[in-house]
Amino acid sequence: MAINLELPKKFVPFLTLAHEFAGNYLRPIARKYDLAEHDYPVEMDVIGAAYDAINATSDMGASVNSQAKDEPAESTDSKENKNGANLNSVLAMAESCWGCPGLTLTIPGQGLGNSAIAAVANEEQYKRFGNKWAAMAITEPGCGSDSAAIKTTAIPDGDEYVINGEKIFATAASRASHIVVWATVDKSLGRAAIKSFVVPRDTPGVNLIRVEHKLGIKASDTCALIFDNVRVPKSNLLGSPEVNVEKGFAGVMQTFDNTRPVVASMSIGVARGALEDLLEILNEAGIEISYDKPAHVQHAAAAEYLRLEADYEAAYLLTLKAAWMADNKIPNSREASMAKAKAGRMGSDVTLRAIELAGLYGYSQRTLLEKYGRDTKIFDIYEGTQQIQQLIVARRTLNLTSAQLK
Repeated sequence: MAINLELPKKFVPFLTLAHEFAGNYLRPIARKYDLAEHDYPVEMDVIGAAYDAINATSDMGASVNSQAKDEPAESTDSKENKNGANLNSVLAMAESCWGCPGLTLTIPGQGLGNSAIAAVANEEQYKRFGNKWAAMAITEPGCGSDSAAIKTTAIPDGDEYVINGEKIFATAASRASHIVVWATVDKSLGRAAIKSFVVPRDTPGVNLIRVEHKLGIKASDTCALIFDNVRVPKSNLLGSPEVNVEKGFAGVMQTFDNTRPVVASMSIGVARGALEDLLEILNEAGIEISYDKPAHVQHAAAAEYLRLEADYEAAYLLTLKAAWMADNKIPNSREASMAKAKAGRMGSDVTLRAIELAGLYGYSQRTLLEKYGRDTKIFDIYEGTQQIQQLIVARRTLNLTSAQLK
């Protein structure tokens, strides 16, 4: 089955609305909350309600969860092509982050934890948690990109799990109503025992200990948390409670396979904003960008712009492919990591080069270019660093396990 790279017509009205909303509501306040780190953007309450209304007008499906999880993977020979919730999510996220990624991460109901819920929750769980604002708590002190090294525990006790541990760099955890916490249910069983749990933030024992000061996405708070004998019902464990040692880390990776293209799309949205602003600055300077002439016969700045735009297009297409594969139930672990790695690196390269080409305009706060440069770095770090993505791609390509290729 061949991927169709033309934007599905059914997406156009929804994405047009999302683009206009990002331009009219997010961009005008992007600088304000970049300078006022840790101030809660009060506009987000209204914006969150507006996003809910926008989503309600979309016929793409409310979430990844809207697609049955127990259907067998489709063959690439199938003639039926599905463009569903995954593709819709990455395109909508790119539009929102074109407005402002930091503000996007603090829109109620749009947290990274929501993607995790959509990826692995059963139908009953999605009904309970699908419309909540959920942060994601994965990273721990001494456990960054290696999620398999998680030490936070979730010990069964009657009808509950008791969670103990420390999490750092949890996006929006001070503002979200719920937190998706990754913890092990049995350390002796290794990475196969790592599960994710939905924890209401007001649960006794959930302690906020620090809000970080950051380089970018300052409109979004990033927090450190301690879970001290936090009790949650067993029904709050996302997906199956079964520990399948043979399956290993695959259950957890399913979340990443859905969320990594979303993170890639965030970088794509910011990079596109930088390219558009740079093009306007170059045009005002009298530098013409031509698609009919070879790059080497054009102005050096024009040639560099064409290179950056080509890099952007490559990341964009990789991200669409990873999301499309998920919609069509084709295993996409390698492609999800390829998209994340490419888009993360591309975002930093495009925004920093745009700053250089724009000169003082790029370095000053007259435009959003310098903000773009600071914001995009995080997309190359969270949800797995550049190096981790390359390692996963190598393992999938060579068909090697984590023990065989470290």
